[in-house]
Amino acid sequence: MVVESFAVIQGRLGFPAVRAFLEDIVPNPRVEWVDEDTHRAASAALLAADRRGLSLVDLCSFETMRRLGIRSVFTFDRHFRQYGFETVP
Repeated sequence: MVVESFAVIQGRLGFPAVRAFLEDIVPNPRVEWVDEDTHRAASAALLAADRRGLSLVDLCSFETMRRLGIRSVFTFDRHFRQYGFETVP
């Protein structure tokens, strides 16, 4: 989440917004960092899927969410539903 958010904010709103995001938003939610095992599993899933449009970031999220027992997510990304998660909205 942090990496994708950082990229979107920087591209659309510029560096002052990035600074505000890093100082005001990032410290508040719990951030689950991707470890080596999660990255390896997500990379293998990406290669197995063999299709465009599915990102390593999404697959890392799926792996992390499964590990933590998270079943629902606030997102507009259709891939979460396709991979079995309940999406809101």
